Amino acid sequence: MNASPAPPQPPPPSGALEIDDLTVVYGRSVRALDGVSLRVPAGGIVALLGANGAGKSTLLRAVSGTLPLHSGAVERGSVVLDGTPLTGRHAADVVAAGVVQVPEGRRVFASLSVEENLKAGRLGLSRRRRGDAPDAFPQVFSLFPILAERRRQAAGLLSGGEQQMLALGRALMARPRLLLLDEPSLGLAPQMVEQIAGIVRRIHEQGVGVLLVEQNAALALELADDAYVLEVGRVRLSGSADELSRSDEVRRLYLGERPVDEASEAVTEPVAGAPRTLSRWAG
Repeated sequence: MNASPAPPQPPPPSGALEIDDLTVVYGRSVRALDGVSLRVPAGGIVALLGANGAGKSTLLRAVSGTLPLHSGAVERGSVVLDGTPLTGRHAADVVAAGVVQVPEGRRVFASLSVEENLKAGRLGLSRRRRGDAPDAFPQVFSLFPILAERRRQAAGLLSGGEQQMLALGRALMARPRLLLLDEPSLGLAPQMVEQIAGIVRRIHEQGVGVLLVEQNAALALELADDAYVLEVGRVRLSGSADELSRSDEVRRLYLGERPVDEASEAVTEPVAGAPRTLSRWAG
């Protein structure tokens, strides 16, 4: 008796992002990124941590091609998706290549219906891809049933959490290989934050990569496989999310914990004037 054939396996995820020596300037004098290199594996989740002004949003703009809208420019370095250079390309070309950004603050089209907002997400596809790509509405409505219920409702009447779902759904309509998420939990109630986190996990399980900028460092490290810490436009620490969650520096600055000297049980403070270093917790 012949064994039944094995069920077909889904194709491996595509969309590895390589950023090498990226330097970005605003105007003639403001250097927002200085030699940043990082990698988002195909289908992986990578978190980008850092204080306000560290360069996180600038990095997303450099990848998505929206830097010129903010008077920024790439001075040197490269952004490559699966061997295809994205550096200096128009935002529409970047979307067509498979990279879609969900901006901070959601920015839905308030006067348009939920369905019209979602249809707008397909406009980034080339005409050929638009014809070949399967309808994304079933996927989006499966992830966000509330959007299906309110598809005729004006987007401006949705709650903040529902608007964030709509922004995510709109991005998925372009069938991305990589999502750039800029502060998806901003301004949301804790229960909604958990719901959004669960949705990001489900998107990841479908083979879509994620580069996540998130002030909620605990949430970001919980979701991510790997993470980078930006400080004044440079990568100061990188590693697995588990490694960084055990780093003294990350725990102190981003997780709200204070290091304790195990021998004396006293809280340690940096020496005045001494250079601050990023250390790894060895416990």
